[in-house]
Amino acid sequence: MTDSNSGWIKSTCAYCGVGCGIEARPTSLGKLEVRGDKEHPSNYGKLCTKGVALGDTVTPLGRLTQPMHIQNQLHIQNQQQQALGWNEATQLVSDRFNQTIEEFGPDSVAFYVSGQLLTEDYYVANKLMKGFIGSGNIDSNSRLCMASSVVGHKRAFGSDTVPICYEDLEDTDLVVITGSNLAWCHPVLFQRLRAAKQSNPNLTVVVIDPRYTDTCEIADQHLAIESGSDVALFNGLLSYLANNDALDEEYISKHTQGFEQAIESAKKYVYHSDSNINFEQGVSQLTGLTEQEVERFYRAFASNKKVITIYSQGVNQSSQGCDKVNAIINCHLATGKIGKVGMGPFSVTGQPNAMGGREVGGLANTLAAHFEFGDADSHQTVSDFWQTDNLATKPGLKAVDLFDGMLDGKIKAVWIMATNPVVSLPDSAKVKAALEQCPFVVVSDCIADTETTRLADVVLPAQGWSEKSGTVTNSERRISRQRRILPSPGEANPDWWMIKEVAQKMGHQHAFDYRHEGQIFEEYCQMTSLDNANGKLRDLCLIGLTNLDDKGYSELKPQQWPVLKLQQDIVNQRMFTNGEFFTASGKAQFVAVEHSQPLTTTSPDYPLIMNSGRVRDQWHTMSRTGLASSLGEHTPEPFLAIHPETAKKFGFATSTNQTNQVVKVKSAQGESQARLVLTQEMRKEQVFMPIHWNGTTAKNSKPCDLILPNTDSNSGQPEFKHTPVMIEPCDYRSEAVLISDSVVDCDEFDYWVRQKVEGGFLYRISSSKNPMELVIQLANTLDALPEPNAEAIKSLHYHGNKSFKNYGSAKLGQSGVKQAFVVNSKLDHQSIDWLVECLTREADEEFEAEFLSTMAK
Repeated sequence: MTDSNSGWIKSTCAYCGVGCGIEARPTSLGKLEVRGDKEHPSNYGKLCTKGVALGDTVTPLGRLTQPMHIQNQLHIQNQQQQALGWNEATQLVSDRFNQTIEEFGPDSVAFYVSGQLLTEDYYVANKLMKGFIGSGNIDSNSRLCMASSVVGHKRAFGSDTVPICYEDLEDTDLVVITGSNLAWCHPVLFQRLRAAKQSNPNLTVVVIDPRYTDTCEIADQHLAIESGSDVALFNGLLSYLANNDALDEEYISKHTQGFEQAIESAKKYVYHSDSNINFEQGVSQLTGLTEQEVERFYRAFASNKKVITIYSQGVNQSSQGCDKVNAIINCHLATGKIGKVGMGPFSVTGQPNAMGGREVGGLANTLAAHFEFGDADSHQTVSDFWQTDNLATKPGLKAVDLFDGMLDGKIKAVWIMATNPVVSLPDSAKVKAALEQCPFVVVSDCIADTETTRLADVVLPAQGWSEKSGTVTNSERRISRQRRILPSPGEANPDWWMIKEVAQKMGHQHAFDYRHEGQIFEEYCQMTSLDNANGKLRDLCLIGLTNLDDKGYSELKPQQWPVLKLQQDIVNQRMFTNGEFFTASGKAQFVAVEHSQPLTTTSPDYPLIMNSGRVRDQWHTMSRTGLASSLGEHTPEPFLAIHPETAKKFGFATSTNQTNQVVKVKSAQGESQARLVLTQEMRKEQVFMPIHWNGTTAKNSKPCDLILPNTDSNSGQPEFKHTPVMIEPCDYRSEAVLISDSVVDCDEFDYWVRQKVEGGFLYRISSSKNPMELVIQLANTLDALPEPNAEAIKSLHYHGNKSFKNYGSAKLGQSGVKQAFVVNSKLDHQSIDWLVECLTREADEEFEAEFLSTMAK
């Protein structure tokens, strides 16, 4: 939707599951101006740092612009690449998939897709794999963030349904935030909650997290629990509620089943040492909290009428993730704190369209549009609607199992869409080996060089955010439009179009005859209305959107499902308000759960527990946020956060002038390296490492090289939050800062990390070589760079004296500094800041004098 007077186009942010509305317009300088959409009910004009910087990430830098057939799976820059036309590329993909299916059967192929896809892309991919190839082997990287919530919802509610609305945060008494650094991972929701607390001093916030994070700044209580002890804490809460007359007996009797089994399990967990209950498991002992801390939390939950429990990856990413989800839901069901204003369990999704992918069936264990495997009527309904006699009849392989299947030779062809599994899945070495072994790997992405595209046989250029058109669904079930704002570079095309072209060439022309994304959305909406005309049989119903014409789709305002009629104004509707659920009995189900330890524990070899997660200004593997210089400033390199006493225990210096050294982090799975950061915010037995850096932006700094592929047996979601590790010094003898106006291959250095800065790139380098040896290595690296106008390059060099051993060098071109570096045994931030400024300076005589004098200081 475009404002014809101002040129602003309404769209949706590309990042987290909050689903903020944005407005954008191109500027005369070729940039994209972005602001918050004040009319969008998710954010009402607010944006986080990543959203504000969206325009800075729209750049041709690093884009994939041409379909390519790649021979010899080497580094992408050295591969033998054959440029293809789209017809040739899609024919190659369809022929290889058909050939593989004919020889090995439909379960020999797979799609691995992403919450970065739009719902229309997701729908077409799921339809092709499950409806016409006939396999369940399509899974999403949402498996890594939301799969445990899906299972928990379905076990309790009979459907994957999030019951609350964002506006509930502004009308509640108590907000419990567990397993979520909301301030950094869902910042606009955090801003709404903070504003609600400021306007209502009686609003209480409890944060449950092993780390002290920025979210704790608004907390009335922070519970720094032991890693993996959530079930014990919430089972103890359920027991407390039963023992303190805080149950809603009428709600339990009328609207639920299974309470007796759940409370029997929960009563084993007591919080008070002198309790008269038979003491089997003490909550304090299991969680590491004091009895007073536990009782204060339990009392708050019991005494407040309106309670919301927000949870995210700290709950889901666990070998016991599903049971954690149901332990939370049990407490809400037991008190009737669900389905009404300001109360309910609230799973916040990690990606912009994780919910949309779940809706259409983009997970291997779901069928389509909240129809499920294992139900004969659902199978028939979907088969008839898609007009196929080849519908998949059983779930496919979940993410970790899917790549295991490649390694075992069961999966012979895979199409990876809009995701980077070599970085994001646990046990990166195994994922890489699986892709190297798979006979045919297709990767569609908007970025040319990722650790996954480096292993592809065919790469297909996809449209990026601001070029794509379609819909996404946020964490409160609200569907919003992403609209095309800019033209696509090169030959980039929508993901749905690529899939459609391949499907037609595979012989399914009639089922994939789409001309634009609006037709796909209409078909998807029609599918949700099957056997659902009154909106009561299943939760997901979009019958009110089935009659949109092209103009109606183009101008579609945000809609919160179920949509029984087109919503012209903002709607906030909660689920389960009538106490009816989507189970066979119509009643919610309690799930009896037991606390169990994570699948791996510490040992003398690996005595620390590593937690992983996001930092404030970066997103996933940084392929987009890493392009914005403003976003690199807050956290410029990978780090390992550790308590000072723990660092001292393991022999690391803790004085101010000796900290921030690069360390090696080792697990039973592999090893990585990061900058050591001392902080009182960590528990003494734990460390924290961010997820964003990978082989294209740093040297050996992926936490997924360390993380074991342990998963929840029900959801298949990996355990990212609990990895036993050991830390060791790297004993590097020199450091360097390198700036360059273009990307430099630094893989020959022991440690490096790349940061986008104004005018180019900044590299931080550490080395086991002495400073002079590092100078020589850097000089050789820069000399080897291709330079079309080598005769116009001027070099400056500075070698330190005995009292100050700085070494500096710069290459100057006609337009300014091409590259420059400074080397010392240890560098300070002033050296870094000054060097970065050089990229935007004119390389005149005044600059040359300043460069040499600065090096001498």
